[in-house]
Amino acid sequence: MSLEPAAGQDEGNFISSFSAEQQRELAKRITAFLSKYKHLTDSFIIEFFSEDLWHSLPNSWQSVLQDLSYPQTADLLLSTNTDKRYPSVWPLSLLAFQTTAHALAFPRQCNGGGLLKRPEEFLENHSQSSLLGHIFRKHVKPKKQHEIRKLGMLVKQLCDQTGCRRVVDVGSGQGHLSRFLSFGLGLSVTAVEADHTLVAMASKYDEELVWTLEKEIQKKNNFSQLSMPYNFPKHVAAWVNPKDSWESFIRQIKSSDCANDGPMTPSQPSKKRLRGFDQQENPHGTPDCFDNWKSSTTQEAELPSGNCCSCSQAKSEEGGNSEELRPEGFPDFLLTGLHACGDLSATLLHHFVNCPHVRGITSVACCYMKISTKENPTPPGLVTPHTPLTDDSFPSKFGYPMSSWVGGLHGHQLSYKAREGACHAMEDYERRLRNESQQLRSHCYRAMLETFIRDAKPDLRRAGIQTIKKSHSLAFSEYARLGLARVGLPPDLPLDPERVEAMLKQQKRVVVYFSLSMLLAPVVETLVLLDRMIYLQENGVDSQLVPLFNPNFSPRNFVLVAMKPSG
Repeated sequence: MSLEPAAGQDEGNFISSFSAEQQRELAKRITAFLSKYKHLTDSFIIEFFSEDLWHSLPNSWQSVLQDLSYPQTADLLLSTNTDKRYPSVWPLSLLAFQTTAHALAFPRQCNGGGLLKRPEEFLENHSQSSLLGHIFRKHVKPKKQHEIRKLGMLVKQLCDQTGCRRVVDVGSGQGHLSRFLSFGLGLSVTAVEADHTLVAMASKYDEELVWTLEKEIQKKNNFSQLSMPYNFPKHVAAWVNPKDSWESFIRQIKSSDCANDGPMTPSQPSKKRLRGFDQQENPHGTPDCFDNWKSSTTQEAELPSGNCCSCSQAKSEEGGNSEELRPEGFPDFLLTGLHACGDLSATLLHHFVNCPHVRGITSVACCYMKISTKENPTPPGLVTPHTPLTDDSFPSKFGYPMSSWVGGLHGHQLSYKAREGACHAMEDYERRLRNESQQLRSHCYRAMLETFIRDAKPDLRRAGIQTIKKSHSLAFSEYARLGLARVGLPPDLPLDPERVEAMLKQQKRVVVYFSLSMLLAPVVETLVLLDRMIYLQENGVDSQLVPLFNPNFSPRNFVLVAMKPSG
């Protein structure tokens, strides 16, 4: 597979895939490295005092790390900058740990500025992308604006290379990416989302976009022939079961074709017609995203139903036309998932490999802690099947590892805590260190509270107290009062002031220890994504990993891109 940056995209955005041998060797090195430092990846920072985590570090590490300032911690541990100024002589084991962690992790930075710099598209207006048409920015936060524009263009490029014009967007949420792909890039899109409320919102936002477009066209008052008709996204309200076969997945998608053929709803004027537009190309080779209307047209297309979503489960229960929903004869398409949670990303890769209709995939993963493993098949947050599995379900598979190679490596197991740590926003934490943010005391506060909770109730460990608003701005006594009440303990529980003061003085140690574990987070993420690349390679498909988004904006910024060989 060969993906080159499209016109208007930054050179160097695409990381060439390693050879099969290089992928496997890297996975072997990572598992050996992480196995050696499991005490860091598997430790909970809230147990810093109760489990005496500081003294789990080598003595030689403790002596050089304990007096680091926050900016020094950022520079010497988390930064990849090679020009470092060490305040003392560091032990070789610590230098090797820091250097190896950076070397084994896939580089996260995309072109277009440093890690702490906002994307150029937001320099003029911090909340509105200058590169995304205004009708696609409505209801969309800056982070998502950045993501849908960049991923949309990548999907379009993959469509051009495969000759596919149909895209299935799984985990589509409110439909922001689907709208850009369909209305902005002219692709035929089916959006699959399990949450019926989000599907209803997506349909509503589709309608809002159309009426906004109508007004824009009327303002232009031009009447020339359009080059292509509108492509409305088709919405499917359905949960993609990780245990179901690709045939079942196709039937879910196909159900949308039946759902979108119904009559118009009373909420829309029955005589209202939709006028089209030309997609004018800008100098960068991307559509102008409706910012410059060229024309309206006499060619007409009915507006879709106000409720254009379908529930595939309901159709199945009602006994729909089996001939109509069979997967045979289904057109080829591309799969995409923008931050598909937990096992959903792995499921899409399984369907990509097994389904003959899927030509390519762009996968952006998130929530690694929700991935099922052999050791923890039902992690917290895992969505379980709503209905019994069908006869054509494939055997039980876990979200990690996916590849036979990684599954056979000694020490490949990743704990829930290690995978949860891989979801942290490393760039954001580095920025807090450099700015010496007061928010850095939050981990120390929670670790201190844990000791008093265990003193009062030894069997209560790692109790969830949820987020306490602006905890860093509170005195510890007030923080403790709020936290104790949340775990069912007396808010006025006596706190030894001398002990409180002694722990507060160790705040820098808490921050340094957390930074050490944070340094391993990108290595854990690399192993998860590398396992998926190897899985694809084992099934005859090469892939590339693209650090597409600005990691300061979007911490989960990697896109796994693959397309099947032609012929």
